Amino acid sequence: MKLLITDLTEEELGDSYSDHEIISDNGRIKPCMGCFGCWIKKPGECVIKDGYELAAVKLHTADEVLVISRYTYGGFSSFVKNVFDRCIPGVLPFFEIYEGEMHHRRRYDKDVPIRFIFRGHDLTDADKEQARRYVRAVCINFRARILGIDLEEAEDIKRGIFTPEQTDSTVFLNCSPRGKHSNSRRFLAEFIKHCGSGDITDLASYRNADDAADMAAAASKLVLAMPLYVDGIPSNVLRLMERLELYGGSRTVYTIANMGFYESRQIENLLGMVRSWCDVCGCTYGGGIAIGAGEMLGMEKLASLEKGPAANMHKGFALLAEAVQNGTAIDDIYADPSGFPRRLYLMAGNHGWIKGAKENGLGKSDLLRCPEIKGEII
Repeated sequence: MKLLITDLTEEELGDSYSDHEIISDNGRIKPCMGCFGCWIKKPGECVIKDGYELAAVKLHTADEVLVISRYTYGGFSSFVKNVFDRCIPGVLPFFEIYEGEMHHRRRYDKDVPIRFIFRGHDLTDADKEQARRYVRAVCINFRARILGIDLEEAEDIKRGIFTPEQTDSTVFLNCSPRGKHSNSRRFLAEFIKHCGSGDITDLASYRNADDAADMAAAASKLVLAMPLYVDGIPSNVLRLMERLELYGGSRTVYTIANMGFYESRQIENLLGMVRSWCDVCGCTYGGGIAIGAGEMLGMEKLASLEKGPAANMHKGFALLAEAVQNGTAIDDIYADPSGFPRRLYLMAGNHGWIKGAKENGLGKSDLLRCPEIKGEII
């Protein structure tokens, strides 16, 4: 089976890919909620029932995959990224060290061959290199094989057509789809303590993208807190960013990003995408902090401690908070756990998945299941 994942419309596709099964935007796709149900409740399948629940199975069992996406800040458009976010069930929850970094173990004993085509306006060699770095990270995690990365010319999109009424204010935006129950919110709350004051706004509380964009565009300083999803910005945040391209005005943007893997350096692509978005929108990138081992440091008892494993994180918070208060920019900060070995984090994490499965009446062998496609699903 040949599979095409694309943000092109049926009209734009025509009959060119009649020999492919196509995953495209029907307007019903929902963002990954980071609930882990695809690992410990219904292993290998997304628990969100919107017609895209078996996207991971299609991706990982296809003979060949073609991805056609608008080039968006160094990666995929929000729809294509949404599909990839929903494909995380295609790997196992268990950690292993692969090519010197922590990654998820493969679920399917197969290297999926994928060809990528990015469509954009006046794309440069630097744009292609940024896309290559991102694609390589995605394919390492999904155990996929890159067949090629091509760039095609596409129409430019309109930018800055709305002029917001800006105030001298700072918006602390929790971008996690998990909303008030997220590690991103807990990290943001700790960061605000270093800033002295501030209130958290939850992106998940906005059902209308226009309202969320109006809120964010009115601020002179924007602090985005988000998890790493499939090596980049979560699709719900990309949708907000795409919408904010339509707004003029000048603002300084800061980022607090966290991930489940140990090495904070793996968040580099995400921070680079926020920087690219700022360049596109005419905003100032003020810097960011990348937090490794977020599932551990985000625990309520650890997040508030300025000593121990969270020490590097809080040192970074202090530096970034000073920049936010002064409206200045700093270099990105990478904060790994302090004094906590990667080996122990890996062991604890893997044990935690088995424990979580038992709470749902599943054993370890259930977590390893490899669903197959039976008939037309999507």
